[in-house]
Amino acid sequence: MSSDHVQSARPPVARTPAGSAETPFLELLARGAPTAAYEQPVLLARAEGRSAEWIDALERAGRLALRVRAELEGRRRREAELSALFETAHDLAGLRDLDAVIPAIVQRARSLLGTDVAYLTLNDPARGDTYMRVTEGSVAAGFQQLRLGMGEGLGGLVAQTARPYVTDDYFKDARFQHTGTIDAGVRDEGLVAILGVPLMLGPQVIGVLFAADRRARVFEREQIALLGSFAALAAAAIDSANLLTETRSALAGLERANEIIRDRSGVIERASDVHDRLAELVLRGGGVHDVAAAVSQVLDGTVEFTEAAAAPADALEASRAEGHAVPHGPDWIAAVAAGGELLGALVLRGHPGLDPVDQRTLERAAMVTSLLLLARRSAAEAEQRVRGELLDDLLDARDRDPRLLRERAARLHADLGATHVVLAARLGAPSADAEQEAAARHRLSSAAFHLAATRHGLAAARDGGTVLLLPLRHGDSATQLARRTARHLGTTVREAVTVGASAPVENPAACPETVAAAYEEARRCLDALRLLGRTGDGAAAQDFGFLGLLLAGDRDIAGFVDRTVGPVVAYDERRGTELIRTLEAYFACGMSPARTKDALHVHVNTVAQRLERVGRLLGQDWQTPARALEIQLALRLHRLSAPTRS
Repeated sequence: MSSDHVQSARPPVARTPAGSAETPFLELLARGAPTAAYEQPVLLARAEGRSAEWIDALERAGRLALRVRAELEGRRRREAELSALFETAHDLAGLRDLDAVIPAIVQRARSLLGTDVAYLTLNDPARGDTYMRVTEGSVAAGFQQLRLGMGEGLGGLVAQTARPYVTDDYFKDARFQHTGTIDAGVRDEGLVAILGVPLMLGPQVIGVLFAADRRARVFEREQIALLGSFAALAAAAIDSANLLTETRSALAGLERANEIIRDRSGVIERASDVHDRLAELVLRGGGVHDVAAAVSQVLDGTVEFTEAAAAPADALEASRAEGHAVPHGPDWIAAVAAGGELLGALVLRGHPGLDPVDQRTLERAAMVTSLLLLARRSAAEAEQRVRGELLDDLLDARDRDPRLLRERAARLHADLGATHVVLAARLGAPSADAEQEAAARHRLSSAAFHLAATRHGLAAARDGGTVLLLPLRHGDSATQLARRTARHLGTTVREAVTVGASAPVENPAACPETVAAAYEEARRCLDALRLLGRTGDGAAAQDFGFLGLLLAGDRDIAGFVDRTVGPVVAYDERRGTELIRTLEAYFACGMSPARTKDALHVHVNTVAQRLERVGRLLGQDWQTPARALEIQLALRLHRLSAPTRS
């Protein structure tokens, strides 16, 4: 019998005085001690000859403390990333000197990605190559003076193709053209892993922003997107500086165009004012709809943010490819993208005539919107991890301090002192394509996390599906909650989702062990629904009648099955026969040997011989109504408790 369906007996876990094992680790967390220091309390306890239970408690507390430390470090890192992005955006609003803005971007890109070196190259149209403009962390003079022909080296390839490129080991990478001059400069600098993203003004590449390490390193997808955002800011700074340069040159050289130049300056100041307002809005923590509202006021029109699927596909793709807002009938569409990923669009309604400056305002608003969406996604992913970790602790670590559990839940706006229901959810039929199956499970997990967040509950991916801990509203039942959850998740992921529910669990923080038992009960209900062909439905143990009484709680299902049909099961296992299968078919065919032989595709004499053998194993009264009912129930439970083939 599978351990997934029958709760195994476990020896009780020794408890330690509340808070005593955690104290040394809380002190380590408080003073920001290094990772190695978290081994000392356990080593000291062993040296003092403390009990195994005490050492085990210390080890568990140490693991939890390391996880908390890692989470705190991750949050600090994400805060630093967002702060650097917002500070850079603010600098663009306040600085007009390219020599001041570009070094700040390069320095912050290096700090944020944690690389040894960061540098920026600009294209030279007159010479047809690209040259080193700014470096941060470089120590080799030859490297700082490099010039790259178009298509040469990794940077030349980025400038030529207008696509990001990353290499884990520069000298072993054959995707781009190696030259003696470039390789010598890279070797003098000692660089190994290099990431380069293009600086785009519309469809034109004006340069490349790099982050590099002097050791092998794999740059993550989020880091590539982040460097792409810095590249967009750098391109905007260059564009603004070029506009100001053009204006100043015109003022110096064309006295006859004073009025035109004043108008041009006013337009630029207006654009700067818009940029200031957007930067201030970002720093205040505004959302994408706040950006749309602010731009609506500036452009004297209606600007809306829409999801990518709701925007006109052709116009959205054209805007993404060109890097500009594009007209679509009486509207304008500006793609909201980051690192090549479409996140949505800003749509300016009913404004067919748009001057270039207003068009640029809409485009920069789209860029700011992409930064906000990336920040929101990062925050959402962090909250999902925290919710999943708390539920995992409830399911796996049954000796948690109830006070700490309630405090952690309260930070997520969840009340573990209320009555909850544990729900086990799984997709209907598995897909033959592993990639499609993984994508479907990811959609299910995302939908479950969103539902848990809106219902002030918890969710975690587990055992090939998803488990949720949701509060039970007054007047509601576990069955109703299971069915609503199945419908909601199925609609969201566009596939059938089956949900099994436990009986209500009161005050799960006070008795964490009840959550694990409730999860096993919910899984058994889920398996029963799938076995009965009720895919896409939701139910609790109470919905299965007498079978539900056996599914719920700590019933001795294994003992009942063994007492009732155990001799037949053992006989099949020893001899390789099919007596159990014959019994199931016999009862399914109304205890008719003739129909049974048709169902099994065997001779009626074979059926008779098998039933005679069953009689010798179970007793000659096995076909009486009372015995037959017990045997049928035992057969159903035996089948339910068998490992599920998914």
